[in-house]
Amino acid sequence: MIGSSAMTSRGTVLKGVAGVGAWLAASGPIGQEPIVTGAAIKRPIPVTGEQIPVIGLGTYQAFDVGTSAADRAPLKDVLQGLVNNRGSVVDSSPMYGRAEKVVGALAEELALRPSLFLATKVWTSGRDAGIRQMEESFRLLKTQTIDLMQIHNLVDWKTHTATLQEWKQQGRVRYIGITHYHEAAHSELEQLIKTRQYDFVQLNYSIAELEAEDSVLPLAQDIGVAVIANRPFAKASLLSRVRGKQLPEWAQDFDCSSWAQFFLKYVVSHPALTCAIPATRNPRHMRDNMMAGVGRLPDAQTRRRMVKFVDDL
Repeated sequence: MIGSSAMTSRGTVLKGVAGVGAWLAASGPIGQEPIVTGAAIKRPIPVTGEQIPVIGLGTYQAFDVGTSAADRAPLKDVLQGLVNNRGSVVDSSPMYGRAEKVVGALAEELALRPSLFLATKVWTSGRDAGIRQMEESFRLLKTQTIDLMQIHNLVDWKTHTATLQEWKQQGRVRYIGITHYHEAAHSELEQLIKTRQYDFVQLNYSIAELEAEDSVLPLAQDIGVAVIANRPFAKASLLSRVRGKQLPEWAQDFDCSSWAQFFLKYVVSHPALTCAIPATRNPRHMRDNMMAGVGRLPDAQTRRRMVKFVDDL
């Protein structure tokens, strides 16, 4: 087995895998310098070929904080650390409370906008309401262009698709997408992907939620739609499930040194996946997540072994 049960704590700074990268001393502020060495794994967005890192950052709950320095200091370190370690994708939504406002303020303060791939969503009904909400996202994120605008949980998708196609032609948004968080919506996601109107699809996918492997993922890969995985830890239930348990020794074979990396590497090793977006407000958790985006990934045989191992816990 690798290490001790202490490795399963997301508050523990882990030792890097030899040949992949190394952790900095835990006492140093995470935003000051890179944490991992080695090339970040990137995947192309099929419609353009633009490459983005396979590990990004979600903001649900994590970035819904107030204006105090104490509230925002760790988030500043998370955002700066993401960029310093060659990450770029930040995903948000009007549904996430103050998250867009916090991302926009910190990105402006840290001068990070050129380094970020900003993704957010429209989550309302009606053309005018959708336009107002998206305009507010531009204002809160302090940007003239949003890299990816997604229709959140497919709410009034037909109306918003028409608006977003116009905005994409105008250059206001670079890519458009659709999202959901539950497998019950996968069949509808499939039907919309087949229309070839969308550059991205975002959906729930983890080693505990495998339904997309038999439906949306192969279709997206075949048609050429980028895939973002939300809930890669199954709403943290996976991390709770392995608390106090040791990693299998064979996790070293794909440069994995923590349970968070184990679960993220499973997700991003699927050939259809473009990016996973674990949410965190903890700089140490972010550095752990980023290590999943370097080194080797599990092959198909190892992925099956991983599923069985977790099922047997």
